[in-house]
Amino acid sequence: MKIRNILVAFNGSASAETALRYAASLARGGGVRVTALLAHSAHETVDSHGAWVPARARQIIAEANSEIIDAVRSKFEALRPELALDERLRFVEASGRVDMVVAATARGFDILVLGRPHAGDADEHVILHPDRIALMSGRPVVVVPQGYDREACHSEAAIAWDGSRAAGRALYDSLQLLEKEGRVTLLTVEGTRLPRPVQEVLDHLALHEVDARHEELALQHGVARTLLAFMREQDPGFLVMGAYEHSKFREDFFGGVTARVLNQIDIPVLLSH
Repeated sequence: MKIRNILVAFNGSASAETALRYAASLARGGGVRVTALLAHSAHETVDSHGAWVPARARQIIAEANSEIIDAVRSKFEALRPELALDERLRFVEASGRVDMVVAATARGFDILVLGRPHAGDADEHVILHPDRIALMSGRPVVVVPQGYDREACHSEAAIAWDGSRAAGRALYDSLQLLEKEGRVTLLTVEGTRLPRPVQEVLDHLALHEVDARHEELALQHGVARTLLAFMREQDPGFLVMGAYEHSKFREDFFGGVTARVLNQIDIPVLLSH
């Protein structure tokens, strides 16, 4: 299945602008639509609909919310000429719990692209949490670091492989992107007990016309550090990995591989769960 319909979570931050540019680069060549979604909460410290709230106070709250939304829309419109997608680029906005709105909307798209959040880079009522969205959406999520330049020279893509269900899902979801990258390195970490031979995955990729090779990495103070060291040395176009094979609570409590990689990596990461 070819990618035809891309959703970008766009909250006006610098990282969201990077994500929108990345999505536009995927859409070039025709036939692909990009939708920028501004998901926002009500941003109210009090219930403005309460009978005890004066009409003027309700108006002030509504105007403040409207100003934030208008500012984000203005940033989007300023980027439109640069992206050169014409009628294939559109902007929508929806209110609610931000992560849930983005996740639910993404289910009607092929792929979701969002920027990696930075502290203070967006108003609290439009902030995104990529790890939570990946868990809830049921769609592949590409997390793009702020300032990433897709047009720069990068080497082949990489796949973090441990034979798990999540890794298999990520591999399937990434095939269209992998085919465009040309060469792929399938990464395993020494000491990992794989349920099936790596050659089966290499054969599968070959059938999809993906030129893949296998590299086993020496373990360096944990899986996350091992993967990050490879990324720094080889600078691939993007990394494919499964998200949260264990419970989200365990990942948060022990600082899991997914969280560590997302927080420190300098290239886009495709997450699937």
